[in-house]
Amino acid sequence: MTHHQLELLKDSLPVVPGMLDKKELFFSSVIVLLAFLDGEYHFIFEKRSPNVRQGGQICFPGGQIEPGSDANSQEAAIRETVEELGISKEKIKIIGRLDTFIAPLGVSVEAFVGVADITDLAELNIATSEVEYVFSVPVSFFVENEPKEYDTIVRVHPSYIDENGKEVVLFPARELGLSEMYTKPWGGRRLKMYIYYVKNETIWGITARFINDVVEKIKQLPF
Repeated sequence: MTHHQLELLKDSLPVVPGMLDKKELFFSSVIVLLAFLDGEYHFIFEKRSPNVRQGGQICFPGGQIEPGSDANSQEAAIRETVEELGISKEKIKIIGRLDTFIAPLGVSVEAFVGVADITDLAELNIATSEVEYVFSVPVSFFVENEPKEYDTIVRVHPSYIDENGKEVVLFPARELGLSEMYTKPWGGRRLKMYIYYVKNETIWGITARFINDVVEKIKQLPF
């Protein structure tokens, strides 16, 4: 590298750092949706239809960010909410956003806090191809009830066993002259899981993580 190339490199470095290898991530956004029902604010949840990805799970409305049609992640979250819940865009007010969650499995989820201008869930016209049903739970329930916490372990697997029982090597550590330890799963970062049980449903994963984040913020408010 020459002095001139060093100067060119300096000029090419970002003023505001972004995310390395972002092309390898699945980008999505959700709305942590609230509605004022029966005298208090409720979270609005969807149960995914069994025929979609992660079918049967409880989630907030949202989905994949589509660069070709979505101007930004907020617009993506609103678009998905409109499609899934059959609510007009004008009835959704975004009041802020939460921190982005990047899951170890390669998923980035941006979350916005929004309020739906409805007085009854019957006003929604859900897309049954994606959503089995919707339900609401008072925010106060989550403030008053701590989630159960469990630990999982995330490891790097250089190979896997296919449906025929044969090992498929993805990362040939031995042939690359690397330490023998990398021929087997390595790492072992613990990932905490939050679990809420409500209305005969189990709310967990990223949805529970965002609930917990909002609840912790509420608990820090001056009353």
